[in-house]
Amino acid sequence: MNSLLFDFSTLQLILVALLFMWTGFVRSGLGFGGAALGLPLMLFIHDQPIFWLPVIGAHLLFFSALTLRTRLNNVDWHYLKQAALFIIPPALIGVFGLITLPNQWLLLFIYSVSLFYALMWLLNVSISSQQGWSDKLLLLFGGYVAGTSLTGAPLMVAVFMRNVSFSQLRNTLFVLWFCLVTLKMSTFAVLGISLQLESALMLLPAAAIGHVIGLKVHDIILKNDQRFKQVVGALLVIISALGLWNISL
Repeated sequence: MNSLLFDFSTLQLILVALLFMWTGFVRSGLGFGGAALGLPLMLFIHDQPIFWLPVIGAHLLFFSALTLRTRLNNVDWHYLKQAALFIIPPALIGVFGLITLPNQWLLLFIYSVSLFYALMWLLNVSISSQQGWSDKLLLLFGGYVAGTSLTGAPLMVAVFMRNVSFSQLRNTLFVLWFCLVTLKMSTFAVLGISLQLESALMLLPAAAIGHVIGLKVHDIILKNDQRFKQVVGALLVIISALGLWNISL
């Protein structure tokens, strides 16, 4: 077990388990957004993104593989290959930014991106793409954000929703997340950064509970997508504002 987890109090460990249950629920319920809606809260418990991201990544690899094991024939491989040309390079730049940038800068970046998403959802403003150049811009920036913090999903989803059929959307996105996380975890391994596999294994049951619940209510969430995002957006505004305020202290 990673020694850092031994330093957590019982209350902190309970909160961490609940947060990973939440990320699992969001990931399978929406098809994206587990890190975007979970990481800002985790940083209140321990403010090191480089600790949490390998754990989130390991879970995403596990559950993506589990979800896709019988669905790879229902993936839009043609568009995925096109989009990857614009996503992978900035994602690599983002990964190295995660490793080299000061921690305070990373926290500022993550909470600022989270606040942006929160306001969009709260005000019911959609990120939409109608032109080829805006598609490329969203994919480029989404790739960078994903490389830095795994929270770039909403930016890329806006593009994929316009170019991938609804029946293939979630599976195609899961393949994309799997590829991006594999890239990130491989970079960590090469650079000797801990993959936190023991921590990920410890928290896997909590994430699994959330994952199963999310799968069961996926259709209900999609039918009430606007209300769900507005409620979550309101909470995320408060969380992001508090996070930014803590950084400024």
